[in-house]
Amino acid sequence: MTSAPATRSRFRLLAVEFIRFGLVGGLGFIVDVGVFNLLRTTVMDPAHMHEGPVIAKLISTGLAILVNWLGNRYWTFKERRRADMLRESIEFFAVSIMGMGIGLACLWFSHYVLHYTSLLADNISGNVIGLVLGAIFRFVLYRVWVFGEHRVRVPDARVETAGKTTSIS
Repeated sequence: MTSAPATRSRFRLLAVEFIRFGLVGGLGFIVDVGVFNLLRTTVMDPAHMHEGPVIAKLISTGLAILVNWLGNRYWTFKERRRADMLRESIEFFAVSIMGMGIGLACLWFSHYVLHYTSLLADNISGNVIGLVLGAIFRFVLYRVWVFGEHRVRVPDARVETAGKTTSIS
């Protein structure tokens, strides 16, 4: 049976991580929406490039994913990050790409199936509906899989080789 203080402590940690995730995501959102709208209204305007909105969203989301990876690795889940940065980053980008697929699917469906082709409609489908659904998906998988408790790194692991002690974290 868990004690009330332990439960409150776990809830507090979850709340702190969720708030940090939201702040990092907010910065990523600014990058995503800013780059998307810049591209969508200039070089990737659908009047000049039929698939412009989807390509603009791919580029803007890719940049936002990079911002989010840095923020989540070094701030949101900093106590959980692993020494194996390559594997962690591959898992992070895999989850992010799946989350991006959710947003792209919302944009594609709205723009090409429902024929809501205005800038406002593209922003609502890709940057509101798709973002909310993708964020829920990403938060759960980042917390459980990429930065899961079962993967907590040892903060200052030391290895002794040939009489020398070396820090590996």
